[in-house]
Amino acid sequence: MPLPQDERIVALATDLLQQFDQLFGLHPGFRPAHAKGLMLTGTFTPAAQAQLLTKAPHVLRISTPVTVRFSNSTGLPQLPDRAPDANPRGMAIRFNLAEHVHTDIVSHSIDAFPTRDGYEFLEFLRAVAASGPDVPSPKPVERFLGSHPAALAFVQAPKPFPVSLASETYFGVTAFAFTNAAGKTRFGRYRIVPETGNSFLSDEQVSKIAENYHYDEIAERVAKGPIRFNVVAQVADPSDTVDDATIHWPESREQVQLGTIELTEVVTDTPAQQKYIIFDPIPRCDGIEPSADPLLELRAAIYLLSGRRRRAATA
Repeated sequence: MPLPQDERIVALATDLLQQFDQLFGLHPGFRPAHAKGLMLTGTFTPAAQAQLLTKAPHVLRISTPVTVRFSNSTGLPQLPDRAPDANPRGMAIRFNLAEHVHTDIVSHSIDAFPTRDGYEFLEFLRAVAASGPDVPSPKPVERFLGSHPAALAFVQAPKPFPVSLASETYFGVTAFAFTNAAGKTRFGRYRIVPETGNSFLSDEQVSKIAENYHYDEIAERVAKGPIRFNVVAQVADPSDTVDDATIHWPESREQVQLGTIELTEVVTDTPAQQKYIIFDPIPRCDGIEPSADPLLELRAAIYLLSGRRRRAATA
């Protein structure tokens, strides 16, 4: 008898967590992916035009406190910032609407995702795990990439090292349904764009940076003055696919300015706060609803399961 949909999602999320553990090892108290990170606080100030797209509460207020977590890829908490596997970087944003009330954005520094759904993603991770240096070609991961063009494009896409975590654009690869006060709904994807523009290190510069360069740099930067990002929604046309994160929309699509995030300080007890906070890929607020993208419910389940495990860790 097939499992109900919600039980299938939990089962798949559990399998994915176990696969991450196999790839990166167990690190109690840390995330199974994007384990290394730093948290900052600040405020979000909406743009006037944001209300044309959504009636979300943080768009209607003068400002909203935010908590932001930057992170490296992989489940390795001590991964050097110069390691290629540190890219793409992550940026998660929590809009603190009230005590125990929030809505979040989860994004990373590449406008792509390797698979359409969690089953393909699990297949991808298993292929990676089975493709050690002693495995002859064609390795399982080579066979997977050969039959999955989106995953191949993701792996081959440039992932440059930013000069700063504050000089990188971050993308929310899943679409959401934005509804304004007049009841008009349009689909969009988030982009978090640095006010100073993108800037990247050369290969020679990367080889010389310290293991914790990016986190030391952003802490020093914010101590000197605020760091700002523009929150943008790339809006779909009716003809665009909105339930598949591997399908890009043309760059000619309208981009609506939602507002500005201004980060002002590092969270002083970041290790404890990172262990506690569980970001939610699903907005769960009036005016922003999830699309039918299958990654959304799955990612929410993984984040919740791994968050509970992280909070329970005594190490």
